[in-house]
Amino acid sequence: LCSNNNPYASFGATLARDEEQNLWSTPHDVTHTEADDDRVLYNMIVVRNQLDKDSEEWQKLNYDIYTLRQTRKEVRSRWKHILEDLGFQREADSLLSVTKLSIISDSQNMSKARDILLKLSEETNIFPTSWELSERYLFVVDRLIALDAADEFFRMASAVYPKRPGGDRGDEGPRPLQS
Repeated sequence: LCSNNNPYASFGATLARDEEQNLWSTPHDVTHTEADDDRVLYNMIVVRNQLDKDSEEWQKLNYDIYTLRQTRKEVRSRWKHILEDLGFQREADSLLSVTKLSIISDSQNMSKARDILLKLSEETNIFPTSWELSERYLFVVDRLIALDAADEFFRMASAVYPKRPGGDRGDEGPRPLQS
């Protein structure tokens, strides 16, 4: 897969999309977004697959891949939890589904979507402290703006995942909503 030991050289090559290479969506989803965070995970998988499974490097990379996937699942779960609490029980999965075919509904919303996403990262713990903002959630915020639910989403995220001094949420789950 890799030429000249460059893990980036093969990115974009057509691959069988099984669970191992699935980066975000359902297995065999050929339309997943190939965003920066997807490339990082993909490249980690490529490098790990070139190593001997008994090696310390393989074990470390395997752990890092697992940790990254779990973190991404946790963030998605937080977003889904808030969307469901906002009344989007049936639509939550489709609102969170971002593929390379996804488009921004209104280019004029782009700066507002960026501002809200940045505000979510700075003023809530919906994202882990070390999380780099993902373009994927820009699409989700754009959809919330189109549904006139972005401000309510931010309000609820602030209540459920409040920012604490030091920026760490610990192992605590989401706080229950207070009506």
